[in-house]
Amino acid sequence: MLESVIPWLLAGFIAVLLAGMLRRIRLWRAGQPEKVDLVAGLMAMPRRYLVDLHHVVERDKVMSNTHVATAGGFVASMILIILVHGFGLDSTILAWALLATTAMMFVGATFVYRRRVNPPSRLSKGPWMRLPKSLLTFAATFFIVTLPAAGVLPEGFGSGVLAFILLAGIVAGLGEMLFGMGWAGPMKHAFAGALHLAFHRRSERFGGGRSTGLKLLDLDISKGQTLGVAKPADFKWNQLLGFDACVQCGRCEAMCPAFAAGQPLNPKKLIQDMVVGLAGGTDAKYAGSPYPGKDVGNATGSPVEVITEGLVSQETLWSCTTCRACVEECPMMIEHVDAIVDMRRFLTLEQGSTPGKGSETLQNLIATDNPNGNDPQARGWWAADQNIPLMSEKKEADVLFWVSDGAFDMRSQRILRSFVKILKAANVDFAFLGDEERDCGDVARRLGDDATFQSLAKRNIATLSQYKFKRIVTTDPHAFHCLKNEYPDLMEDSGLLKNGWEVLHHTRLINELVAEGKIQLDALTSAGTVTYHDPCYLGRYNGEYDAPRDVLKAMGIELAEMERSGFRSRCCGGGGAAPITDIPGERRIADMRMDDIRETGADLVAVGCQQCTAMLEGVVEPRPEVQDIAEIVAAQLVEIEQPSESIAKEVA
Repeated sequence: MLESVIPWLLAGFIAVLLAGMLRRIRLWRAGQPEKVDLVAGLMAMPRRYLVDLHHVVERDKVMSNTHVATAGGFVASMILIILVHGFGLDSTILAWALLATTAMMFVGATFVYRRRVNPPSRLSKGPWMRLPKSLLTFAATFFIVTLPAAGVLPEGFGSGVLAFILLAGIVAGLGEMLFGMGWAGPMKHAFAGALHLAFHRRSERFGGGRSTGLKLLDLDISKGQTLGVAKPADFKWNQLLGFDACVQCGRCEAMCPAFAAGQPLNPKKLIQDMVVGLAGGTDAKYAGSPYPGKDVGNATGSPVEVITEGLVSQETLWSCTTCRACVEECPMMIEHVDAIVDMRRFLTLEQGSTPGKGSETLQNLIATDNPNGNDPQARGWWAADQNIPLMSEKKEADVLFWVSDGAFDMRSQRILRSFVKILKAANVDFAFLGDEERDCGDVARRLGDDATFQSLAKRNIATLSQYKFKRIVTTDPHAFHCLKNEYPDLMEDSGLLKNGWEVLHHTRLINELVAEGKIQLDALTSAGTVTYHDPCYLGRYNGEYDAPRDVLKAMGIELAEMERSGFRSRCCGGGGAAPITDIPGERRIADMRMDDIRETGADLVAVGCQQCTAMLEGVVEPRPEVQDIAEIVAAQLVEIEQPSESIAKEVA
């Protein structure tokens, strides 16, 4: 009986699967055009799934092995089921292979089931609680019905009540796996996820690459179009595809500083709201953690409705610090920050709806080239006693020192002077732009004002194009990121891109100077316990984790690392223009980061970012001392004796 029914069930469910897939594809294609290489993407997908994605998943070893067993077992089992039970191939080898893959899948699903018995709060419940049972049912049922084909049980095995039970198991298993994959339910992520990896809008992230710069906004729009994303259909089609790939694991939620601070943002909920928007409906069936302070069930949307008029509140979008912790942790490599900034662009450029001091900051940037409205002619005042050559006078230097807006802040000026002291001690040939430098545009871009960003960037590029230099170095990771990763999109006609565009963070250059023996450092023995805070725009955005630590190690410092360090470092709360928009929460992100620091017993926290310094020093005392690495190094410099003129002549 079963032998004759299974092929028809398979054919029926596969037809339903294909129909569901076509429906999802139509939903994704409602988005805006985006050029992708379909063939190359599909060919690259297996490696991206098995290698690149696995690198992220394997951070949780148990779940990594579970995923390999369950997902790998299902894919292999499905292929063999079609061959053995669909086409009726009489092969003992194939039958035994199917027994092995279903057994592997069953073992993996057992671990999934055990995890769902008492799931972490970050995991979504609802239909996801059903998935392990469906996986076990699918694997167990097809294992049993394959035993006759493998010669373990006689042909015709299974009749009466047993046949009915097995048939029910087949229907339930195929229903979850195939119907759910194409239409709705937890398995939808398998189909969408595979295509998301194939047609990812940041293909540079695969193969060990890095891609963190925001996509350039085309400011030349046609009538009826909007700047930024107003409604789900304004997203690129492969962004909509990416939203559908979410597995609701909540790893982004667990890493989000805004969520932990009680601000109205949960990156997992945000992505699920985007899914509601692309398909139409409400969030009533969402079974995960809500936005802090907001109830589930009130969000409604459709592909053509304005997102912030019923689906997502503006406060949710402005809570993000753009730290990329969610993106770094996502096992499906979804780009949450891109989506948030795309929606911010609409609010800022089309509606002029920027909270807090956002509008004032943007007006200052337009009028004075800096976010606080300082006199642009005062940008070089901090260096009045530093005897630093200007590029306008020198024309050429090995290193161009990009000062950034720390030039207007007395606390940041101490960092700048410390770094200048280091450069002079190493006899580095350097100069700075002085009043010719403008804000890099980072704040404007994170606030959604790509027009102001592009204006500032183009003017800075025009200035830089007048001079010759080998490298740009800055103490500001935000400027470092913009200059390195976002300016190149606007530099095609400048000649700078062709001549080489090397941008360094000051900790990288200091580390090189130490390694080359151009500066020598005393051991730091009086600081007590020292920890290091990884700035988001230096670490997650640019992968620079080693240089700062190597510099500290060169001074004999053995770091007491925080639990959240490296790529999992907790944001200080200063990125993404968050201090400007100032969305209230239950506590400050900087206070949470200082708690992380206190847990190490540190007396001194070393940082590599002016913004991080300001945020951490803003925490109420008592707290550890906060110093930039440049300040620590400058205080430990050993004066290298230069040979006298007579000795130099003798040597010559």
